[in-house]
Amino acid sequence: MKKMRICVNDLMQTDYAYYLTEPAGENFHPDFRPELTPQEMLELGVFGGKYLTDCTDEFPREWFANARLCHERHVPELNFFGVNASKPLSYWREKGWIHSDDPRGWFQWYCRYYLGRRCDDDARQIKRWRAMARHVAQLRKNCPEGHLACRRKQRQALLHWAYDSRKI
Repeated sequence: MKKMRICVNDLMQTDYAYYLTEPAGENFHPDFRPELTPQEMLELGVFGGKYLTDCTDEFPREWFANARLCHERHVPELNFFGVNASKPLSYWREKGWIHSDDPRGWFQWYCRYYLGRRCDDDARQIKRWRAMARHVAQLRKNCPEGHLACRRKQRQALLHWAYDSRKI
């Protein structure tokens, strides 16, 4: 694959550039097996619809064709499970979980990784993704199979991390 340069100019990044070095959706690290693509996540409803709304030009147009978005504000009802499962960006910054290359957080990293970017933050982000598996175990232990009303906030949080909690 020929390296492709992507230049970003949006509300959170100006003149930021990265390279796509892998084919989209392929050649993921063996420890990283997300169950949902970024497009599927956006269509299901994640982050109250207030995510990537000012930077759609960076990503494939089809990701946004059926996305559940709200440009004005965070709307929990847009989430698949209809609940707020998000912390504000300020919380993530205070915890030191935001890398300068991806000022919006994990999902921005995942979108760029999915498209083919590889960077020095990959190992940390994959480790964080793997840590969410404990929530899958909690759902399996505490919820009847297929009972989507059980632990909706936890299920929504898993959707935010590309785990398909509808299958649990």
